[in-house]
Amino acid sequence: MELGNQTPSNFILVGIPGMEESQHWLAFPFCFLYIISIMGNCTILFIIRTERSLHTPMYCLLAMLALIDLGVALTTLPTILSIFCFQAPEININACLAQMFFIHFLPEIESGVLLAMAFDRYIAICKPLRYTAILTNSLIENISLAIFTRGICIVLPLPLLTIRFPFCKSHMLSHSYCLHQDIIRLACADIKVNSVFGMVAVILSWGLDSLFILFSYVMILWAVLKIATKDAQFKALNTCISHICAVLMFYIPLIGISVVHRVRQHHSTLFPTMLANVYLLGPPVVNPIIYSIKTKQIRARILRTFQSHRIHAEGHS
Repeated sequence: MELGNQTPSNFILVGIPGMEESQHWLAFPFCFLYIISIMGNCTILFIIRTERSLHTPMYCLLAMLALIDLGVALTTLPTILSIFCFQAPEININACLAQMFFIHFLPEIESGVLLAMAFDRYIAICKPLRYTAILTNSLIENISLAIFTRGICIVLPLPLLTIRFPFCKSHMLSHSYCLHQDIIRLACADIKVNSVFGMVAVILSWGLDSLFILFSYVMILWAVLKIATKDAQFKALNTCISHICAVLMFYIPLIGISVVHRVRQHHSTLFPTMLANVYLLGPPVVNPIIYSIKTKQIRARILRTFQSHRIHAEGHS
């Protein structure tokens, strides 16, 4: 749809390309995934909040990760419901820019939290005797403030730079959410500043974070190889499995969608759309499951809660 030289008041979001007639059936799996995500992350937050033994730097960072994943799920849920449940794909341009900010801001600070968790694992394995002396509550608070401030400074310019554009092309976006790369391609103006700023922001945040995470694990592996017994080596590496899974679940789709948007003309619209769904919905769904399975304290609390509810139910039967 061509809009002449006028900026549209609404954008049109796309569900799954090629499946427009059966998209209402996709509401069930999407809603199921959102329920898992919201319940899982709320469970992690509740357990960490109520268990005083979990009020440590490692679990404070895990609580931050769960809070961010919950925010991502709640940010994308309205457009998913409107598209797949109510067949209402239109979104106001201001609401779209607001969603765009949170969609980029929350993963930005999630990257910082994953880096902080890698630092936590490095100290725990490489300098265990100094763990409590190094990772104090004040340090975690300062790290959290730095991550939040960096996210604001990097992401806030994106909607401010985008809102100035006239959108005189088709106002059909190619995702179920408002992404910066997707919106600026519809602008009838020079988008070089946005593209360059976006690339620099990716390099200075996600690029550097991933390099530091990789460096942390090189140092961790070096320290683990110095441990005498295989059992001790396995136990040390086992404490990192959950974090490694979270890092891979976050960075692999992120790198993929960044590359696809820059060589989009060589791909169909289905692949980047599905990749965007994995990028935004994957970590909120998978992370609480991984940490619930691999973290002994959280798993034990969940089992105790389940058993108490079962005993209570049997008592009333």
